Amino acid sequence: MEGGRGWLPMWVSISVWDEGFWLPHNVTRAQLENSQNPIYPRLKDLYFLVPWTWAIYMLRLLFERFVATPVARALGVNCNPIQKAQQNIVLEKVFKDITTEPGKKHLSHLAKQLDWEPRQVMQWFKLRRYQDRPSLLTKFCESMWKFAFYLWAFVFGFYYLSKSPWLWDSRECWNKYPFHELSLEIYIHYMTEFGFYGSLIFSQFFDVKRKDFVVMCIHHHVTILLLTIAYVANMIRAGAIVLLLHDAADIFLELAKMANYAKWQRLCNTFFLLFAVVFIVTRLIIYPIKSVRSVFYESWEIIGPFRIWGFINLLLLTLQVMHIYWSYLIIRMVFKAFHKGKVSKDDRSDVDSSSEEEDQPDARKTQ
Repeated sequence: MEGGRGWLPMWVSISVWDEGFWLPHNVTRAQLENSQNPIYPRLKDLYFLVPWTWAIYMLRLLFERFVATPVARALGVNCNPIQKAQQNIVLEKVFKDITTEPGKKHLSHLAKQLDWEPRQVMQWFKLRRYQDRPSLLTKFCESMWKFAFYLWAFVFGFYYLSKSPWLWDSRECWNKYPFHELSLEIYIHYMTEFGFYGSLIFSQFFDVKRKDFVVMCIHHHVTILLLTIAYVANMIRAGAIVLLLHDAADIFLELAKMANYAKWQRLCNTFFLLFAVVFIVTRLIIYPIKSVRSVFYESWEIIGPFRIWGFINLLLLTLQVMHIYWSYLIIRMVFKAFHKGKVSKDDRSDVDSSSEEEDQPDARKTQ
């Protein structure tokens, strides 16, 4: 290849398709895939990821419409649609140019140009900013869907893992590796997590936008990549524990957001504090001590390193860096909550005060 260009992509391509990239020495894919009893993960199982993702997304739409929406109404969540500003070509052009409220001189000029009162112009800009925000109902439904999934995933995962020795002794994740049987429970757990995070990657562009959108986008892609590697390399035991640890805290985060949207401030504060404690314990203590240490140290000691080993540890450490970043935001949020007496805004995931919605301007004032 001219000038040596393209050798790196070719090397990566060859390595990815090489069995030695995924499996320890002296172990072949045929030994796993041609075995009838017990059953091991197969590459062709990944063909079903798209149907699983589509099914999870369809389930979400049904859940939000027929379960979350009635619950929101029963809890008194404001289900009124966001009021929209009346169409105005002149003001729309100004809004796109400055995206904020105009200054006093500009405001007076616009009022004279449109033969409006200055307060009407100001009110139009307030309405225009609000109409791009998701409604409380939209936020509540999204949070309730995530809460339902995380709760199911954690309960289901803990149910079958609690009966497994590798949850309590992480060395069992590597003894006799990679000849670990794929049980029906682990298969369901992995496929639903694949589908859930795959649907989040698809829906994140029109879901409620968070301040940490970029970080969450990286998180979803890293999670999908780790799930894929864990499944293909049959590291399903260690991977299932990582999933369990990550699902625990988000149950309380979504509960805190739901309580906030329903204006149950004390309950919101309680759930957010529980979320902070569980997040820090599971992701800053248990995750590095149990999961990262097991993959980095115990796997090396028991089976020795192979090519995918380094990449897996890099991804696990990437997750740990994001955990530290989120923990900083969460701890800062807890201190703010103690100072103000309530959770007013979560810099991580938009646990924002519903009072902002109460201040929404009245569209009639711009008529």
